[in-house]
Amino acid sequence: MAQAQKTTQKKTTPSRAKTKASAQGIRRVAIIGGNRVPFARSNTAYSKISNQELLTSALRGLVDRFGLQGQRMGDVVAGAVIKHSRDFNLTRESVLSSGLAPETPAYDIQQACGTGLEAAILVANKIALGQIECGIAGGTDTTSDAPIGVGEGLREILLDLNRAKTAGERLKIIGRFRPSHLAPEIPENGEPRTGLSMGDHCQVTAHEWNIPRDEQDQLAFESHQKLAKAYDEGFFDNLITPLAGLDKDNILRPDTTLEKLATLKPCFDRENGTMTAANSTALTDGASCVLMASEEWAKEHNFEVQAYLTF
Repeated sequence: MAQAQKTTQKKTTPSRAKTKASAQGIRRVAIIGGNRVPFARSNTAYSKISNQELLTSALRGLVDRFGLQGQRMGDVVAGAVIKHSRDFNLTRESVLSSGLAPETPAYDIQQACGTGLEAAILVANKIALGQIECGIAGGTDTTSDAPIGVGEGLREILLDLNRAKTAGERLKIIGRFRPSHLAPEIPENGEPRTGLSMGDHCQVTAHEWNIPRDEQDQLAFESHQKLAKAYDEGFFDNLITPLAGLDKDNILRPDTTLEKLATLKPCFDRENGTMTAANSTALTDGASCVLMASEEWAKEHNFEVQAYLTF
């Protein structure tokens, strides 16, 4: 019995040592830098620009800024919340137009408003584990170029027409068509289960957490002031690629005042609400990306590290 216990201990000890060594082998992830296009209020400057064009512009700007032309990244991961059917391979297509080596692996993800953050975590995890040495994470979205679909009734008719084998079958199917079938299916700014918009949900949160109107107005006011100051001081000079005539976010309101903000009426809960069109986040179009790498790769390419992700 004693010999059996001793043998068991010998077998488990190396496993524990290996686990400890693996944990110590997790690397810090270097954040080299980022790039984005200016953010535009929905249905303004980017009203005819697609998700792919937005993401490609952000990626190309990053590639140009860091001299990555022709280089193969370990991974490029990005995504969008609202996508057309043509966007099924969105990130890969953008990579092919970015200047990176065409062999660079790329794929899409989608996790609502957390899509870009999740993309960064996925790339960082691979770098931390030594699976890749460098990668790019990003995100893009437009509510201006939203996908407009056909209703379920018309969709079924079109699919049945495609399956039909004879002229008689096709005529019978066409006979089911009604003018009402032409009504389009337009995406809604609402959560499927609750039917509430993002703003509606935020208003519920503000009520439950007792966040007063004046504090929300103060935050909105300071956000505009700080963004204006950042532009004036050149903070964004090496972070933004101009697009469609914009060289800065067109949602910026540097001349706003607390007095102006206080005059606006609530827009989500009109009787007891605290959120207005001014202290709420506007629907915007835009794209951004970030270059991450191992410390060794950053040093080899003479890149200054801006920050680190640790695990």
